[in-house]
Amino acid sequence: MSTEYPPTMPAEYADIEFENNAQRLPLVLCLDTSSSMAGAPIQTLNNALVDWTRELHDDVALSYSVEVAVVTFGGRGGVSSWRGPQLLDQRAGVSPFVPAHLFQAPQLTASGVTLMTEALELAMRIVAARKTELRATGLQYYRPQICLVTDGVPTDATGHLTDSWHRLVPVLAEEQAARRFRLYAIGVGGISDMGERVLEALAPKFNARIHGFPFRELLQMMSASAGAEQKGAGDEVFEKIFSQFKTQRRAWES
Repeated sequence: MSTEYPPTMPAEYADIEFENNAQRLPLVLCLDTSSSMAGAPIQTLNNALVDWTRELHDDVALSYSVEVAVVTFGGRGGVSSWRGPQLLDQRAGVSPFVPAHLFQAPQLTASGVTLMTEALELAMRIVAARKTELRATGLQYYRPQICLVTDGVPTDATGHLTDSWHRLVPVLAEEQAARRFRLYAIGVGGISDMGERVLEALAPKFNARIHGFPFRELLQMMSASAGAEQKGAGDEVFEKIFSQFKTQRRAWES
């Protein structure tokens, strides 16, 4: 049975029908679009998103089970959610998740401050809401994945450093212990030692500090992780996939 959507649904997705009964895998890309990402980094990210979208569409195993949502932190809105290329009104109550075979990459720009704490909180809320929706329609789901990517450290709305992220540490530890989602936290570019310590605290098992901006490889790693989730892989498989991703850094840095 097709689902009726509210009039706030962006036109390009107004005809989405969820007749596919495949088990779903919600995936949230939580991306830093603050001013430090301006120029080549944000363009590299945009290009990688386009390439990854094409690869998702071509991957039969993933394209009809993975659902993609994008959360960004930066710009005038501070923290935003995207349904494909469409920036959502947070008050509209529209889910940002799009089936992978219909997903189109947003065109991101870089400006503003690094509201990382608030972005992660939004990512967790939309994952919880999507799981509730899936349960209500009788659909099963794999463990969701959240991928945080940043080149900086958390700030407040005025751009000053903040320790607000500390409140997330026990919450994230509890959520992941309960297997409610898996969080990856990736530092890119010239992220500082402080920034690395924040990511280590947020995602003790799946954090990395990568020089440069290897967004294409990062997104391919997320696809590999999604594929392992579909196969019911044990934790050691995800750790191996992540370790392989991290050990490629020498090729990127050379």
